[in-house]
Amino acid sequence: MTATPDVISARQRGPILLRPFAMIGQTVIGAFREVGRIAVFSGGVLAACVTPVIYLREVLRQCMKVGFYSLPVVGLTAVFIGAALALNIYTGGSRFNAEQFVPNIVVLGITRELGPVLAGLMLAGRVSAGIAAEIGAMRVTEQIDALLTLSAKPERYLYAPRVIAGILTLPILVLIADIIGVLGGYLVAVGALDFNGSLYLKNSWAFVTGNDIWSGVIKAAVFGGIISLMGCYQGDRSKGGAGGVGRAATLAVVGAAVLILASNYILTSIFVRIGL
Repeated sequence: MTATPDVISARQRGPILLRPFAMIGQTVIGAFREVGRIAVFSGGVLAACVTPVIYLREVLRQCMKVGFYSLPVVGLTAVFIGAALALNIYTGGSRFNAEQFVPNIVVLGITRELGPVLAGLMLAGRVSAGIAAEIGAMRVTEQIDALLTLSAKPERYLYAPRVIAGILTLPILVLIADIIGVLGGYLVAVGALDFNGSLYLKNSWAFVTGNDIWSGVIKAAVFGGIISLMGCYQGDRSKGGAGGVGRAATLAVVGAAVLILASNYILTSIFVRIGL
């Protein structure tokens, strides 16, 4: 018995109507699969960070690359952000005759939010892409496979030193960025807004608390781990020659930036609840 044309067209319309739902399902499953891969990879690398053997010489070398060489870009970012923040707060405060609160809000905004977040985003562009390109080049040229044949674990020799360096150096960079950012606001407030310099510094120092500084430092340590982990993960998964290395670097920057912003919100919510 042959099917009529109406029956055939109904059968063809069925899969077409369900195709968007199938695409949504595939996307969700793919997202969960990727989250699982990242979680397993991160767990292995973090375990290597806290168990022997730790290659201290490699850790120090990565601290120089991640931390010291990033000082210029973090410092320039901080000084201009502090200056722009002071100008915007003065403009908004003048509408309510609250210009005297400029130093208070500048130091609070930089230490709690702008310092760690902007330093993390800048390092995501510089460090995470560099790590992904370096690891990716080693992956596509089979250098990582050569390490495995020599019974050297990449998690311990390649990835762990970079993650440790990111966790250790980014808090130091953020502390420096906080100082430079407050100095940028000070220069603008004194030079362009006719604030008294000593009074500006006195109000900033009296307003900021240890909790403000510690919240930014804790965020910076988390962001440093995220930046290094995403660079290592995307570099380890790169394939296809130079094009694959370039894609890995791009994905590392995008993934690190998104995770930094998401984790910043989560950490801020936790700090607000616990009063930090």
